[in-house]
Parts: sequence; structure tokens; C-alpha cells
Amino acid sequence: MDMGLLKKWFKWSELVLAMVMVQIFVTGMQLLSKVILREGTFIFALMAYRHIVAAICVAPFAFFFESSVKQIKLGWSVWFWLFVNALTGITSAMGLFYYGLRDTTPTYATNFLNLIPIATFVLSIITSIDKLNLQTRAGKVKTFGVIVCVGGALTASLYKGKAFHMRQHSHHSHITVNTTYAHWTRGTIMLAGSCLSCSTWFIVQAKLLKIFPFKYWATMLTCIMATLQSTGIGLFFDRRAASWRLGWNLQLVTIIYSDKLCASC
Repeated sequence: MDMGLLKKWFKWSELVLAMVMVQIFVTGMQLLSKVILREGTFIFALMAYRHIVAAICVAPFAFFFESSVKQIKLGWSVWFWLFVNALTGITSAMGLFYYGLRDTTPTYATNFLNLIPIATFVLSIITSIDKLNLQTRAGKVKTFGVIVCVGGALTASLYKGKAFHMRQHSHHSHITVNTTYAHWTRGTIMLAGSCLSCSTWFIVQAKLLKIFPFKYWATMLTCIMATLQSTGIGLFFDRRAASWRLGWNLQLVTIIYSDKLCASC
């Protein structure tokens, strides 16, 4: 076998394996998030803690790999796009997703993540960032990918399997299930809004990286912005100390697990 072809095969195998592992870790994050949300965790407190820890995790990479950013002046334009980046990609997208996940199920909520490439592709065409050329091979591949994403999302949504319970059954189980399905429509609307917000986020990122091409610093500053936004919105809705209290429980495990996943991605 040709060595060049063998190296290329190994490279693609590593990429596929990495993507599969990311999906496995994301699945674990969705399940953990569903459990703590069902237990009454305040969503904006969860987001604030999660992203301040994420900023701390990314900070060493920013200072080590992108030390030259100190010589660049952060103008109002950069701060504006950092704010919009945090608002669309974290505060809105993740906040709506958590509310949708709380009202539905992890399987149903994850289906909307598969729709993000479709919404991003449509928005890219509308904003003239990308072009749909069905006469070319690239255009056909993109269209085929959109069809596959839609087919996979519909299949997972329409198929009804057995319920998977992460906790033992109790006399309160039927109350939780009935409440969840009663708010299914609201959760679907929240998840759809999260999908559109996340798609907008990718377009905003493209703009941000053009004027501020430092991915680690951009990530760290975006996480700090998202922490401030989540804290401000959260305090507006709930100022009780109990809602913001962080203990040695599954909530802390979920926060650390999510941040390690973000740092590895």
C-alpha cells in the first residue's frame, strides 16, 4: 500500500475518532445537565459558574500561545463583537438550550444540535457568505449533507424507544414526567431559538476572527463576557442566595465536566 495513502487514511481515522469521542462526551454532558435541571438548578447560575471556570481553563493557552496579543489595542469594534459573540453563542444559545432541555428530553434536545449545520448553511447563503452552486461538486456535497442532517434529526425525533432512567423510581416520578410533557411545546420553541442563535454565532465568529485573529484570547474574553451577561440576567430574575449557592454535588461535577469538554474541543 502506498505510504502517502496510508498516512492520509490514518489522518482521517484520527479525525473521525475525535469527532465520535466529542459526541460521546457531549451526550454525557446532556444527561448530566438534564439531571441537575430536573433537581431545580438555576440555569443562569449554572451558566455563570461554568463559563468563569472555562475562562480560567483557557487562560494559560492564551498567555502561552498568543502572548503577542498584548501589543494589540482592543478597540470598541473588538469589544462589540466579543459582546455579540458571547450573547449569541453562549448566553442566548446555551440559555435557550438549557430551558428547552429542562422541558423535553436529552434525545429530543440533541436532535436540534443536528439542525445547526442546516440553519448555518441557510443563513450563510442569505448573508452571501456562502454560495449554493449545485453545478459543482462542493455544492452537491453540501446539499447532500443537509439532507442527511434533516433525515437523521427526523428519524431520531419520530422513533420512540424505551425510557432510560438515571435515578431510581420514586413516587414523584409521574409528576416530573407529566410536567415535562406539558411544557413540550415551550421546550421545542426554546430549542429552535437556540438552534438559530447558535447558527448566528458561527457567522459572528467569522467576523470576530477577521478583526481579532486570536482564538484563545477570543475564547477567554467571550467566556468572561458570557459570565457577566449570565450573572446580570440571572440576578434580574432571581436574587435568592439559595439559587446561586454551589455545593459539592452533581451540579459541581457537571460544571467541571462541561468545562473540560469545552477546553478539549
